[in-house]
Parts: sequence; structure tokens; C-alpha cells
Amino acid sequence: MDIYTTLAIPILITTLWLFTANLSRSSTPHFTNKRICLLIAHPDDEAMFFSPSLLALTRPDTGNHVKILCLSNGNADGLGEVREKELMASAEILGLRSRGDVLVLDSPYFVDGMDTRWDEEKIAEVVGQAFGGHAFSKKREGDGDAPRATIDVLVTFDRYGVSGHPNHVALYHGAKAWLDGLMEGKKGWRCPVELHTLTSTSILRKYISFLDAPMTMLFGFIGGLKASRRQDRAGGRRQALFVSDMGQWRQGQKAMTTAHQSQMRWFRWGWITFGRYMVVNDLKRQNIG
Repeated sequence: MDIYTTLAIPILITTLWLFTANLSRSSTPHFTNKRICLLIAHPDDEAMFFSPSLLALTRPDTGNHVKILCLSNGNADGLGEVREKELMASAEILGLRSRGDVLVLDSPYFVDGMDTRWDEEKIAEVVGQAFGGHAFSKKREGDGDAPRATIDVLVTFDRYGVSGHPNHVALYHGAKAWLDGLMEGKKGWRCPVELHTLTSTSILRKYISFLDAPMTMLFGFIGGLKASRRQDRAGGRRQALFVSDMGQWRQGQKAMTTAHQSQMRWFRWGWITFGRYMVVNDLKRQNIG
């Protein structure tokens, strides 16, 4: 391999990354002037898994108002109060308007741990109390009333939880339970809240950083051809792709290294350097009802 080829390869890869990042911004117009909640399990989930989404959705020109609801303070090591403050700082780095847009729970129902399974009905109850349409309330709206909520979009993990963490997986089922309950007896009405979940990938793709961006875009394009450009019956996009450019990638890393200092163990340096979720987020809209 001559020197020109050696120099051309990293230039080509970098160019492809930046091109994909710029092209992915076509996902953003669907998310404009929206009230959006990111539902996470632990402080640092927002940075380690969702930083590309947050950096895109909180851009001032989108007009979005983004909030974070974190169901535990990550107190497994006795650092709950510290981690709450770290999440607040991280949220500001990732573009949220203020620390007041972050709600962190410290509940016996949501104990941080790999061996702890969270009750999806309790999750649905908490989300309903926070954003309306409490799915398990004894006092329900009449069937003729439109379902209501104080958010337009809910973003969380998919059924596999990206890392397989049971707390992540529970969020998906809890979010679905809330929205299914919100739409119970509301035949003919459209759900007022869109549920978008972060797509889990294979272990190989999980650690190829920005190299996964073109692959994800290609898969989305092929899937779009098969499903009429991934539009549902109401005409909404079924999939959104957010790819961070170099500056945004560094900003996501800063949210971990500067804000979440208590969590920066040796293996997390590998994650923030090579992890694709620090660069690429593909969100899939779920069917409700």
C-alpha cells in the first residue's frame, strides 16, 4: 500500500462520516416544536446512549422543549446524590434548557441493579403522573374524550435495552403500558404521544463508532423502500437517524468525562471512544393501540 492510499483511507472515512452526519439532519424536521421526554433508568444513560439524539433535538432552531425523566438515581454504590448532580450537569452540556427539566427519582420500586426487575405498571403509573393520562387511575376519561398528555414524544430504550440491562428493558415495557392504557377505550382517536425507541445492535456494530453510521443509513434506506419510506398510516416517519459530527461527538464525551466523573472507570473510556451510540442513534417509532 503506497503512501497516497494510506492517506486517502482516513480522509475518505472522515468525509463519509461528516457527510452522513449532515445527511442525517433530515430526520430532525419531524421533531420540531415538540414537547419531548427522554425516559432513562440511570444517570449517565443520557450521555452513553442518547447523546446524538439529545444534541439534535435540543438545537434551538428546532423549537423543541426536551425533558429527562430518570427513574433511579443510580445508588447501587451509594453515590445517588452525587449521580443526581452529575446528571443535571450532563443535561446542560447536552443542550437541555435548564436543570429544572430533569427529574430524578429515588424510589424503592426502582432500585438500580442488574438483578432487579422493575414493574412495568409502576413505570406506567409514574410516567402517567408526570405527563398525564395516568394509565391505571380509577378515574378515567370518557370514551368520547380525546386522549391527552403534556408531551408529544417519548424516547426510551427498545425491548432489548441496547446493553441488555433489565432496568433498560423495563422502560420499554413500561412506556408501552402507559400509552396502551392511555388509548384504552379510545378507538378512532390517534395517540397524542409518539413512542420512539433506540435500536439495539449486534456486539460488533456496537463498537465500531462512526463507521456504523453509513451502515445504519443504508439499512434504513433499504427498509424504507420496502415500507414506503417507513411512513405509517398517518403519514409519519417510522425511523429517525441522528449522527453526531466531530464537535457533537466531543460534546457527548464531555458530558461523560466532565459531568459523570464518578462513573469514568477504565472500560468507559473504551465506550466513549469506540461506542457507536456516542455517534449514532437510530430511533424507531412504535405502534400504539
